[in-house]
Amino acid sequence: MTENTGKGSGLGIIGYDSYEFVVADVERSRKFYTEMLDVPVVARLSERQAAERGEDALLFAAGKARCVCVTPRERGSAAERWLKRHPDGVRVVSFRVRDLQATRTALSERGAAMCTEVVEATDAQGRPYRHFDIATPLGDVRFRFVERASGALAPGFEPLETGGEANSNGLQVIDHITSNFLTIEPHVTWLRDVMGFEEYWRIFFHTANINPTTGGSGLASIVMWDPESGIKFANNEPVTPNYEASQIYSFIEANNGPGVQHVAFHVPLISPAVEGMRRAGIEFLDTPATYYDMLPERLVRQQVTNFSEKVEEMQRLGILVDGDDDRYLLQIFMVEGGLLHDDEKAGPFFYEVIQRKGARGFGEGNFRALFESIERDQVDRAAAERQLRAGAGS
Repeated sequence: MTENTGKGSGLGIIGYDSYEFVVADVERSRKFYTEMLDVPVVARLSERQAAERGEDALLFAAGKARCVCVTPRERGSAAERWLKRHPDGVRVVSFRVRDLQATRTALSERGAAMCTEVVEATDAQGRPYRHFDIATPLGDVRFRFVERASGALAPGFEPLETGGEANSNGLQVIDHITSNFLTIEPHVTWLRDVMGFEEYWRIFFHTANINPTTGGSGLASIVMWDPESGIKFANNEPVTPNYEASQIYSFIEANNGPGVQHVAFHVPLISPAVEGMRRAGIEFLDTPATYYDMLPERLVRQQVTNFSEKVEEMQRLGILVDGDDDRYLLQIFMVEGGLLHDDEKAGPFFYEVIQRKGARGFGEGNFRALFESIERDQVDRAAAERQLRAGAGS
């Protein structure tokens, strides 16, 4: 992990502002966010603006985490064109900045491809909101830079009467955003040279030694960050052997190109959050029992002596644990949208929930331990099936 140089990107980024998610079924999204995640709708695109854009949009907010769900209402709209090329997914990642003009000047000097001029507006309460977009190497995903007054809404949005932005699961802020590529080098270089980000963390691993029958699978990941604001952008690529068997490759096939794989929400207490989400019908990735069998030994190896949770509780809820030197994190991954909604058009995007207890990394041990556990589980099942077949033939 790279230490904070204190330099920052030079873009005056304060943090993530929001992300824009294009969906084919906005009512399904409304139910997911409001009923399953307990994240309220706080604003919607006005009828006039929706008619002009040919799109409907809802703004969901939990603390500082903001998601705009956009759906087409007319043929030929930008949202409809997106859905012709991709399943449901993120098309815009927005960063909040201190001085929009200074940000634009810096990006122009570094060769950024501007997609829009600066858009200036005030919301229904007269609060200023300014932004512009740039193109990225992340397929059709754009980066947006926003300078706005506190609480200001994007142009065309009308506030709705809600009970505030609190939610029972404690979702607070975007911890990080992760994207998948066939090769990460162009995007990592662009993040460094154009965005001014620095390398924060990297990992390379493969499970070929765990499952020699199938050859295993693996990935390479590089996390880039802005030391000034602390925002982090993770980037994954598949690796050989079995490049096309990697989960990363599968995402890119399902997404029809590179894209945002998941958004991670930080919570103060993960166990009650996961408990509540499971009760509401959210499904999470299964974790093999072997993962928890090996967990105590792994924590000793990683010198985590202050682990205060019960392993049995972690196993019951499916929560993953990782750390080192008495700093650790707890994390869990939801199933992808296509599985959750039983509709492949809902896409391969998913959410992560994470609680940090001093650890600043990304669960390197979890990447490796979970992949290895899955591979071991596959080996055990294959051996059991061979034994059954042998018994049946005797």
